[in-house]
Amino acid sequence: MSLKSALHSITAQEDLNFLLTNRIPRHALTRFMGWFSKVENPLVRTPSIALWRLFCDIDLTEAEKQQFDSLHDAFTRRLKPGSRTFNSAEGTLGSPCDAIVGAHGRVEKGSAYQIKGFPYEAADLMGDAALAEEFEGGTYVTLRLTAGMYHRFHAPQDLTVEQVHYISGDTWNVNPITLKRIERLFCKNERAPMQVRLDSGAKLVFVPVAAVLVASIRLPFLDPVRNVRDSVAGSWEGEHHFQRGEEIGWFEHGSTIIVFAPPQYAVHPDISEGHEIRAGEMLLQHCEGG
Repeated sequence: MSLKSALHSITAQEDLNFLLTNRIPRHALTRFMGWFSKVENPLVRTPSIALWRLFCDIDLTEAEKQQFDSLHDAFTRRLKPGSRTFNSAEGTLGSPCDAIVGAHGRVEKGSAYQIKGFPYEAADLMGDAALAEEFEGGTYVTLRLTAGMYHRFHAPQDLTVEQVHYISGDTWNVNPITLKRIERLFCKNERAPMQVRLDSGAKLVFVPVAAVLVASIRLPFLDPVRNVRDSVAGSWEGEHHFQRGEEIGWFEHGSTIIVFAPPQYAVHPDISEGHEIRAGEMLLQHCEGG
């Protein structure tokens, strides 16, 4: 057995994984990693990237560049032009990011699920009861970005961001092991619900949820330098238009985006929990008669 396989086997043990990624001083380590990951000294950069690649499944062949200034630079890498194709079929919506599909379904009595048996209130997640009410009977889908994945997210169709609401919170890991143990986890972590309107008229909500070790959401259309935590005081309202496939922002580590769509949309029948999806691939479709 290779060293990488052995490490994967060890970290797959649920009790140990939960202990190592959650029962730690999460905020302190997250702040430290935010600083450490940006160190460009090769004595830090080279072993850090090597360890990252040892613990995570990473494909850098599509990266725009192959030499990175720091671990952070590798985490937040851009891809070569044309690496992702965004579905343009009428009445469909592609995924905003590379991800593993998690819990999904219909919002019923204001509730969605982070994992089977663990519901949460959409109003609690969004921090806005009136907004959540608009999606009663609508569709939600959870998209988890692992630590080795491409971390940038894009406009799946031509759309306008109309509001961003920053909600401070914890930095729990968002992997399935933790989702089975911590109730209402997404509602506890740092997040930035975004109200967007497709050019076709449909309103959606994207909820980027930050996680342990870096916990930083970047939306450069709001601030080209600072993360959302430092640049948005409560809420931002305005109109910022994005074309299909255009980059909206990125995470500085693996995390989650939860997409909420109105009742006339449903998860595409080819999508199931555990399905790995790439940015632009079909995620939602307009329902018959919707």
